[in-house]
Amino acid sequence: MRAGRLRHQVVIQRLVEGTLWGEEDSWEDYAVAWASIEPLKGAEYYAAQQVNAEVTGKVVMRYLSGVVPKMRVVFGTRTFEILSVINPDERNRELQLLVKEPVT
Repeated sequence: MRAGRLRHQVVIQRLVEGTLWGEEDSWEDYAVAWASIEPLKGAEYYAAQQVNAEVTGKVVMRYLSGVVPKMRVVFGTRTFEILSVINPDERNRELQLLVKEPVT
């Protein structure tokens, strides 16, 4: 993986569920990483739609263990929900996160 491609610093966050006593759920930082944020186009978008109906982009980053679809990616003021985590060829070199950006 070429380092120049990873030009966006993102924060991976995980959900911390509140207690039974009425505490609200919150998000905490899991990791800070350099990544590439790419919108999906053409055939790639069509193929991704076969797996997840609302995929809007792909975040590519170096491999980081423990990243799961229940997490989210924060880039500046933008927040992306992780729909799918792909470890190409199971080589533990990079992660491809299929994400959607909720409309507010």
